[in-house]
Amino acid sequence: MNAQDIRNAYLKFFESRQHAIISRAPLILKDDPTTLFTGSGMQPLLPYLLGTPHPAGARLVDSQTCLRAQDIEDVGDNRHTTFFEMLGNWSMGDYFKEQQIRWFFEFLTDVVGLDASKIYVTCFIGDAAHGIPRDDEAASIWQQVFAEKGIDNKIVELGSAENGDKLGMQGGRIFFYDDGENWWSRGGGLSKTPIGDPCGPDSEVFYDFGPQNHAEGYGLAHPASDSGQFMEIGNQVFMQYRRLEDGSFDALERPNVDFGGGLERIAAAQIDSPDVFRISLLWPIIEKLQHLSGKKYESHTESMRVIADHLRAATFLAVDGCVPANKEQGYVMRRLLRRAIRFAFDLGVEQNFFEEIVPIVADLYTTDYPEVAAKRDEIIAVLVKEEKVFRQTLRKGLKQLEKFASNGLTGDELFTLYDTFGFPVELSTEEAFKQNVTLSENWRQEFDDKMLEQRTRSQTAAKGTFKGGLGGQTLQHMKYHTATHLMYAALKKVVGDHVTQHGSNITEERLRFDFNSDEKVTREQLDEVEKLVNEWISWDLPVSFHEYPTAEAFDMGAIGAFGDKYGETVKVYKMGDEPQRVSFEICGGPHVDHTGQLSEDGKTFKITKEESSSAGIRRVKAILV
Repeated sequence: MNAQDIRNAYLKFFESRQHAIISRAPLILKDDPTTLFTGSGMQPLLPYLLGTPHPAGARLVDSQTCLRAQDIEDVGDNRHTTFFEMLGNWSMGDYFKEQQIRWFFEFLTDVVGLDASKIYVTCFIGDAAHGIPRDDEAASIWQQVFAEKGIDNKIVELGSAENGDKLGMQGGRIFFYDDGENWWSRGGGLSKTPIGDPCGPDSEVFYDFGPQNHAEGYGLAHPASDSGQFMEIGNQVFMQYRRLEDGSFDALERPNVDFGGGLERIAAAQIDSPDVFRISLLWPIIEKLQHLSGKKYESHTESMRVIADHLRAATFLAVDGCVPANKEQGYVMRRLLRRAIRFAFDLGVEQNFFEEIVPIVADLYTTDYPEVAAKRDEIIAVLVKEEKVFRQTLRKGLKQLEKFASNGLTGDELFTLYDTFGFPVELSTEEAFKQNVTLSENWRQEFDDKMLEQRTRSQTAAKGTFKGGLGGQTLQHMKYHTATHLMYAALKKVVGDHVTQHGSNITEERLRFDFNSDEKVTREQLDEVEKLVNEWISWDLPVSFHEYPTAEAFDMGAIGAFGDKYGETVKVYKMGDEPQRVSFEICGGPHVDHTGQLSEDGKTFKITKEESSSAGIRRVKAILV
């Protein structure tokens, strides 16, 4: 089975067990201000895990495309990618541990064909101080399924991952770890679980690639080690508790199951290779790079991995309506593309090559994701254009290098060439050598320090992003969500009906809205938009929602965001009843109950800024003040 076969087999496997197959959510979730991108399979489903009934029922399955920009500097090893697919199945208060564990094990061994003797699992060790018992229920089920395959099933308590480095496997198959490894909440460990949140133990599944892949310096081998021998291929979260005001935990009446399994990693296990880049969704890109460059993967491994990953990620960002820009999602997309070009220099590829690679990427997904096929030409055009723009930037960088070179090159200047103009440090030093330019014993240290600063900033920024979701649910968020709908409707009236949303971001302090327009919105137009929004607020219009079949919703006049992909049913928010209906828009919420709430404490709607976001896209920021 290749990766595509595994994806389709997984969906069919759970569909045959009464799960509804749901469509993937876009990589950019306009209603989640806590993150730049969809970073996990469960993220788009959080409202339903919290209790909102899902229109498709209590059993769901999908394959969700995900992007984690904080992993960008880790790409180059054999398992990290910024873009990946997460196979997911969910039980919303329906089945629980017995069915979930058995089904996933059956899928891995009987459908995918993994050797059961190479599968190892972990469970939660419990925490007496918080009143959470050891998850003997999950461990017992695992013992049974392994025994049925004739596999040893010894249980070993390791506690922390650090203890595992010292104690090792001890002949174990099922390992108990603490809340640093096997507890799920959006805050992290037990003590960091937010008040009122659902949470619970998880059971992770690992594939053993053999002791030859255990790297030195990691202590003894065990599943939670990062040594390379074991790779996590699935995580079953059992949401069975809620944290109370006093910090204790009580059991949920209807616990949920949230499963996520990395498609790429399961596919790597299927071919028994710890290198995920050898699977069918990535290897064709590598093969094309070998052909273009005349270099071998074995001698230029890191560069080919980075290019393959980054162009795959950028392709799907383009599918979901993102364009390269200097801010937020567009900035990450631009950074991915420019890093791919930088690493192409290592392959000796200095000419435009996106037009050769992007079609390969797109064709790997056109069969299973119709939206990729529908936008194939558009995707290629967006990425090829960005490559040409960057080549021009590189030429400017060469001129800047010549200016720097007049007094010798420092590490700080080399970093500027890297960060601003995209020059790989090797290219800069090579040019310096050609021009007999002196480099400052400490240029390398200066450059490395700057790189470390950048990576630290990236990791720090990531700490404020998605950690299990549940963000954006305060009253202030609801007000700004509602105000966004009103402003969208007003922009269509004032600027023109061609206005289409291209992204938004909501915080407790302001709203931000991106839309298509070739011209700057004048102050007079912005004043008119403000006037309309405040008028609709003063009408105190009722705000309500209803779920419709998607086609019916569009036939009724509902508007949606450009690039968003919708399932068979959608939630549509209506503001005002006929003849005073001003907004009828597809949205996941949350919103206030009536528009008058936006004017509480004497506040009014005010547009604070209008600017260009990227080519053909304008950005408006507004507040309630």
